[in-house]
Amino acid sequence: MSIEQMVHYQSKLSYELDLADLFSAISKKENIVIIDASSPLSYKKEHIPNAINLWHKDISFNTTDNLEKSKIYICYCDGIGCNASTKACLKLLTLGFNVKELMGGLDWWKRDGFATEGDEPQSGTEINCGC
Repeated sequence: MSIEQMVHYQSKLSYELDLADLFSAISKKENIVIIDASSPLSYKKEHIPNAINLWHKDISFNTTDNLEKSKIYICYCDGIGCNASTKACLKLLTLGFNVKELMGGLDWWKRDGFATEGDEPQSGTEINCGC
């Protein structure tokens, strides 16, 4: 093992989280906000419960002025074939927010059997966020 490799994996864990990490953060009522970085149409169709829609294309100083910088913003999008969450993380980071990216996005959320909200919701395990 090299120091560079260790730094790589430590950095990765600092910037990303998986569903178990998110579930733990929700259960512990950590100071998080879940951001769906998809288009408003995609968000309307289906999203993680209690997530707010902040389309990556619309992120700016003006569209984020009501967000608290003391919170950690967990960004997600459709899944592994989409980079809207990465774009949202980058834009929010440049505006001074603490961010992490949810690995696998909505696709992995549904694959793991969690419920969704929207016009086409999936039934499944309910998560009481309170975020």
